[in-house]
Amino acid sequence: MERQTLIQRIADTALLRGQFKLRSGRTSNYYLDKYLFSTQPDILAALGQLFAQHVTPDITLLAGAELGGIPLVSAASMAADLPCLFVRNQKKDYGTVQQLEGKLSADDRVLLVEDVCTSGGQVLEAAAVIEAQGARIIKIVATIDREEGARKNIEQAGYVFESLFTKSDLGV
Repeated sequence: MERQTLIQRIADTALLRGQFKLRSGRTSNYYLDKYLFSTQPDILAALGQLFAQHVTPDITLLAGAELGGIPLVSAASMAADLPCLFVRNQKKDYGTVQQLEGKLSADDRVLLVEDVCTSGGQVLEAAAVIEAQGARIIKIVATIDREEGARKNIEQAGYVFESLFTKSDLGV
């Protein structure tokens, strides 16, 4: 799918207008509903291909945070032919009692996939969980940067930040 067509598909599918409370606690007059775009097979496949273009030779693993990052990292994993890791918000209290689903080693170099970044809070939490296991985050790539501080916060935390699109690309 061409870039401009994909941007239009995401905007038509997932850009909502109204009053919305964001994860950051702020209120916004628009909302980019990641579940509306990440559940569309054509959009998801195209995003997987775009994420795969951000993979560099040193990257050994892709990761995505619960819940919005899971379909995105799965699509990216297939497109890049690299294994992926799912980061839960917290350890599950049954079975293997894991917070990380998949295999992670201290030698892994990780591209962390994110859906929509406002402040970067959730992706920074996921990065900390991964790095606590000894792996290294090479870069964080968001589907959409809302241009409201995520880049600054992520880069101040010492990470490379890239995004496939910005709110400006979507005409917001």
